Amino acid sequence: MKRFTKIAAGVMSLTMLLSFCSCSSHKTHSGREYSDEKSKPELRTTEVTVPPDLTEPTDPSDASDPTKPVATPRPTTTGNDDITDMTMYISMVGSEKNRDNEIRELIAQKTGVRVTESYLPAMTQEEAIDVIIASGQYPDFIYGGTETYRLYENDLLVAWDPYLEIYPELKALYSDDEWNMFRQDDGHIYWANVFDNHYEKNTETVHNGCAFWIQVRVLEWAGYPEIETLDQYFELLEKYTEANPEMPDGSAVIPYTTLCESWRYYSIECAPMYLDGYPNEGCAIVNTDDGPYDPVVVDYNTTDTAQKYFKKLNEEYNKGMIDPDFATQNYDEYITKLSSGRVLGMCDYYWDFAYSLMGEYTQYRTASDGSTYTLSDIGCDYVPLGLVAEEGMSQQWHTYEEQRDYSSGTAVTIGCIDPDLAFKFMNDLLSQEVHDLRFWGVEGKDYFVDDAGLFYRTPEMRANWIDSSFEAMHTCEYSYLPNWHGMSRDGINRMRPEEQPSEYKSSLPEAVVRCFDAYGADNYVDFIGSEYAERMPWTPLYTWSNNLSYDTPEGLAWQQIGECKHQWLPQLVISRDFDKTWKQYMDEYAKCNPELFIAAAQEEVYNRLNDALSRGWSV
Repeated sequence: MKRFTKIAAGVMSLTMLLSFCSCSSHKTHSGREYSDEKSKPELRTTEVTVPPDLTEPTDPSDASDPTKPVATPRPTTTGNDDITDMTMYISMVGSEKNRDNEIRELIAQKTGVRVTESYLPAMTQEEAIDVIIASGQYPDFIYGGTETYRLYENDLLVAWDPYLEIYPELKALYSDDEWNMFRQDDGHIYWANVFDNHYEKNTETVHNGCAFWIQVRVLEWAGYPEIETLDQYFELLEKYTEANPEMPDGSAVIPYTTLCESWRYYSIECAPMYLDGYPNEGCAIVNTDDGPYDPVVVDYNTTDTAQKYFKKLNEEYNKGMIDPDFATQNYDEYITKLSSGRVLGMCDYYWDFAYSLMGEYTQYRTASDGSTYTLSDIGCDYVPLGLVAEEGMSQQWHTYEEQRDYSSGTAVTIGCIDPDLAFKFMNDLLSQEVHDLRFWGVEGKDYFVDDAGLFYRTPEMRANWIDSSFEAMHTCEYSYLPNWHGMSRDGINRMRPEEQPSEYKSSLPEAVVRCFDAYGADNYVDFIGSEYAERMPWTPLYTWSNNLSYDTPEGLAWQQIGECKHQWLPQLVISRDFDKTWKQYMDEYAKCNPELFIAAAQEEVYNRLNDALSRGWSV
């Protein structure tokens, strides 16, 4: 029997989400009529209807069997008199677009679909998905974050398999082997990770992963020193804070902050894995000192580096260098502090904070003496440092090869009024014309094209695209629906402006450019300086741990490990007797039976390795 969880959210939050879901998929600007009252979206049930002329393959691994019926693809464009409204719930913090968003309307005219996106309200991802599961009313599209698997467990998702065979742009996101990695235990695909797909080649300029971030003004003040270790990082923060304790408006700087809230507690707990030079497996270290054919799973929570890391945080907290509210602040409070420019450094993933700051740092503020300034002008923008435990070590904070998370992604729910149209829409979003609208905008208004066919923007255009009001009114990236990085199909441009060489550096604040030049870097990827390493067959291991069932010994251990760390890691930082608290933490941690989890992780690594070897993988 599929598992349902109890509702953890309050009545207000429940009402908020249900009102969103129940407003899905009505027709506007349309002469199209519904065949009967029950087919109206606001009255629909969760019953699934197979699209016309589309029979799901009995064997999803052989969907190309010519004896099986194949749907006829719909036209790729539509008139503006026949637009279907759909909804998408995104289990992340974000900003909604205006109802009359200009580019969303242009995309709707070209695709026949307009999607209204709604973001995570004031609750956790788990609570929000609890509400949706219990409601019986579902959005057309959903990005469930770490809770995606539970939607599958409760039979709420539409299988992708038959649609991939008729919509080639969508299928081209992954190879057959990669698509197979998304298959669940019933043999079908129910979601896709829509991030970091590179068309033709990797052209990334942004380090989208985790790092110890630092404001460029701190590095500039110190003469751009080499910072390799955690000790050097905090020593610099201490010295800068002593010399520059206040912002121009008189508010006190915050040398370092972090998050302990819900699933974002990775901000405090994940660093030991990286500090020891390992890539992001998410749940454990996989040691290959004896070679890639003999990988050994190691618990990074109990290493010497983990103890030293938390002891360092403890020392800095007791010196007053760490935000005293770090253990209790929520995400909104965290982002508010970063937006103020007061926070000199933190450990976080770029995608978790950077997009919330865009536009904030270019707004004019008033200093204590009455003068005006922007946070970018004074060097508050962040750059990533790939710190290590000891000088001279190599590090893999940045993963140069695409690191797929197959455990979660964007899905179509059984509440979708027209699944075939939903998949066609995702396919159409990947056409070059529509993709350019999403990420470059409208030619003549958002970018120009030179005589060689190269896209470029003026300073005013760049400023517009990081202005929150302009974004809400005009831009429509549909960032949680399928998209590309990499080369444009014209062979000249990039899919995204931030990866266009001629455009990229022009968009950076001057203080960041000075910083890059001082360290001989062209972009954020160069700056962090991670070692290039071939992606191993088991990577990333968190695609396994994220989907563990708590009904298994290893799944229960994994759950208890998380609960233990949530309770004890903040205590380690604020303790007046670190050694005593560390011992108490280790005693409690041992009660979680981590050895069961590590043994299961080791077995999974072997399984993935053996599967890769059977398909001819080698190094």
